[in-house]
Amino acid sequence: MSMSHGNRTKERLVVVGGDAAGMSAASRARRLKGPDELEIIAFERGHFSSFSACGIPYWVGGDVADRDQLIARSPEEHRARGIDLRMRTEVTELDVDGHRVRSRDLESGAEEWTPYDKLVIATGARPVRPPLPGIDAPGVHGVQTLDDGQALLDTLSRTEGRRAVVIGAGYIGVEMAEAMINRGYEVTVVNRGTEPMATLDPDMGRLVHDAMEGLGITMVNDAEVTKILTGDDGRVRAVATQDAEYPADVVVLGIGVRPETALAEAAGLPLGTHRGLLTDLAMRVRGHEDIWAGGDCVEVLDLVSGSERHIALGTHANKHGQVIGSNVAGGYATFPGVVGTAVSKVCDLEIARTGLREKDAHRAGLRFESVTIEATSRAGYYPDADPMTVKMLAELRTGRLLGVQIVGGEGAGKRVDIAAVALTAGMTVEQMTSLDLGYAPPFSPVWDPILVAARQAVSALRRTTP
Repeated sequence: MSMSHGNRTKERLVVVGGDAAGMSAASRARRLKGPDELEIIAFERGHFSSFSACGIPYWVGGDVADRDQLIARSPEEHRARGIDLRMRTEVTELDVDGHRVRSRDLESGAEEWTPYDKLVIATGARPVRPPLPGIDAPGVHGVQTLDDGQALLDTLSRTEGRRAVVIGAGYIGVEMAEAMINRGYEVTVVNRGTEPMATLDPDMGRLVHDAMEGLGITMVNDAEVTKILTGDDGRVRAVATQDAEYPADVVVLGIGVRPETALAEAAGLPLGTHRGLLTDLAMRVRGHEDIWAGGDCVEVLDLVSGSERHIALGTHANKHGQVIGSNVAGGYATFPGVVGTAVSKVCDLEIARTGLREKDAHRAGLRFESVTIEATSRAGYYPDADPMTVKMLAELRTGRLLGVQIVGGEGAGKRVDIAAVALTAGMTVEQMTSLDLGYAPPFSPVWDPILVAARQAVSALRRTTP
């Protein structure tokens, strides 16, 4: 069903969502096919396109001075490249059988149907907002979009008090807690888990906990928020758990995100166990020849465990967009999957992980050994050699690397990339011990901490394998 223009036809691509996955798909398709062959219409309900959500905590905390530094490409730049990007326009319905989408202009309220030949769903994820009393009170903020970040900054500029409560201690929670400390707030983090950073094993999370307390953050673990209390003015005044109340002039939600797939679900498209869209290797929605999906609204294959996961990260979203754009324009590309690499920081403490945690390995039915070693980021005698803890999981019998977690000073975080490559290549810890890594005293000890951990893992496997 191609659009007819006079006596010639050209295809129409409709993109739902104007951030990383959606606009990189549109841009890639546009590079491969000119406007006379492919018309591209994109819808974005917010005020911003192609922005870095990952940068929001650093903008709120003052490391990044200006919001516009987080915008990779403005709507005007996209339009200049021949993409009809319609801002502040929300897609409200997908009519898969009729090959069309219904949209509403959020300024005027006007609705219209737009036909498509090919559809890209890049609706992203939304912050989890548990249905607690007071959760929608003024002063309670999620931080997923630049609009959210601006709303939080507006609240901070208007609020007299200096007490902040962050609910949740994942990446966003931990980064926002530090951002609020940098702004001179008293910060309490209320966390459901035994330690912050549930993407780490608790023994490694403990190191993060200690660093947060070193920054002056009050960490409350094993605590479930029951309600958000408001004052006479209706604004937030405290966060309550079963045992205590924590006074708050502002509350930041860092409980994680869920795929934004209500539209897709209503249209009958296939969702996985984490409520993310299911696609094939070409990022095509399963069972649908002319619909693709990417970014935070999809589930991806975990190459280590073999099961589907939901991981909301800009790196994946941009790769998905490149793959989708190539395929939409008639080329061929695939996204094979992920190993689950992520890196973050608290003050000077770098936090990194890739592959499986102990509980992931148990859940996948894998038998493994784990080792934890202490090392330094540089030769011990070189100035500023910071301590580093490396934890490594290896499969019994096969010796296959299953996961690595690193917490330490400067130079610790990006070492996880060595492990990410080893995981992707399916290497054993024995093979890793002979990796030819770069060495000089300013960069690492003679035995890089990753290699020390691999040697320890080999020894542990030898002890347990008959």
